[in-house]
This record gives sequence, C-alpha cells and structure tokens, in this order.
Amino acid sequence: LSPQEPREGNPMTTSTSPDLASELSLSAQMKQGSLVEHEQAENSTFMSELLGGRINEVGYIAYLQRLRVVYEALEASAREMADDDLVSQVYDVALERLATIDADLAEWSHRTGIPLEPISSPAADAYAARLAEITDWGGYVVAHHYTRYLGDLSGGQAIGRLVDRHFDLDGAGIATYAFDLSSAVKPYKDEYRRSLDAIGESLSAADRERIVDEVRTAFLLHHDLFAELSSMMDQYRR
Repeated sequence: LSPQEPREGNPMTTSTSPDLASELSLSAQMKQGSLVEHEQAENSTFMSELLGGRINEVGYIAYLQRLRVVYEALEASAREMADDDLVSQVYDVALERLATIDADLAEWSHRTGIPLEPISSPAADAYAARLAEITDWGGYVVAHHYTRYLGDLSGGQAIGRLVDRHFDLDGAGIATYAFDLSSAVKPYKDEYRRSLDAIGESLSAADRERIVDEVRTAFLLHHDLFAELSSMMDQYRR
C-alpha cells in the first residue's frame, strides 16, 4: 500500500472520531486509535499462559523464533529508511533486537538441549511480508517502529521479568528485553513520543490517520502470531 492508497476498512477496527483525532497529538492518536487491536493481541491465550508461568521451554523458543522473523524484517526496512524525513526522527540503532534475540535463542538451546530447527510460521511470514512492503512511505515504518519498540520498552519489560522468574534464569536468556539506551527507559519513551508528535505536526490529518491505521495493522498481525502459538498450546503448556 502506498500513502495514496486507502486501506479497506477492517471490521475489527474502532477508530478515534475525526473531531477527537484532530485535537490529539500523533502519539495519542496512535495509542487511542489502536486500543481495541492492542487489547486483542495482548489478551491471547498464549500470552496469558506465558505471563502465568504455564508455557514450557519449547513454547518460549517457538515464540522467540517468530519474533526473530518479525524483527529481521522490521529492522531491514527501518535501516533502509533511516534517512527518511519521518523515520529519522525515531530511528535508533540501540533499539534493534535481532542480535539480542539470536543471543537468547543460543542461550535457550544450550540451556535446554533443544536444537534450533527452521520454523514454519504463516503468521510470522505474513507479518514479515507486510514489513517488507512498507518502505514506500516513512509513515508506515514509523507505525511499526512505534508498535514494536515502544511495546518492548513498556509491557515488554514486565514480560522479561516474569520470564526470568518463571524459568529461574537469573538474568540469562532475556537479552531481548535489555536495552542500552541514551537515557533511562521512562525519559527515553517520553522523548520518543515527543518525536512522534513532531512528526504529526508535519503531516496532514489524512496522513496521520494512515499511520494510525498501520498501527492497527501491526497489532492485528501480532494477534495472528499469538493465535498461531495459541493453537499449539498442547505442545507448549507446562
């Protein structure tokens, strides 16, 4: 999809009203306009079981392997667009997760003796395919960048702590959730949102809505990834 091609409406999507959206900053629009899709993704069976300590090592490795597919595609597109007028305002190599996911996969394979076999994941492949398509407009890259990385710096931090506790890792195998940023997490997120808002000020209302719509798409793709993992709970439940 190019920024000139409107997306067909998704029946799962609930949009912020135009009058309200016009009064919101872009970061607020992105959050408010994707609440339904965000909640659907985070309330999946797999995530609930993971947070409750009821996923086994095989399931967690399967989760990391799918994340690897997603981040490899996202980071390739973000790097390609790093000098774009919009993307450059949020791009930061310190956010990249691919190397940390690879380190965690190696640690988990060593710890458990489980070999890292290639995976078949239609959901991860569909997510990656969308991420490969978004380089025709920086706004789409910003939408996915926000969805993944601000999520990693928010709820992702709690996930890392719970995984550490449930598997008695003592800090090993959770590099995916550790960031070496220019500041502490809270002020970094605040500055990131200010950058989003600056992007929004440079855009038309239609372009801001295109970004919000792509955030919804990102959460729907993540929902599908969790649904795929949830369908295999018999293999993954402790």
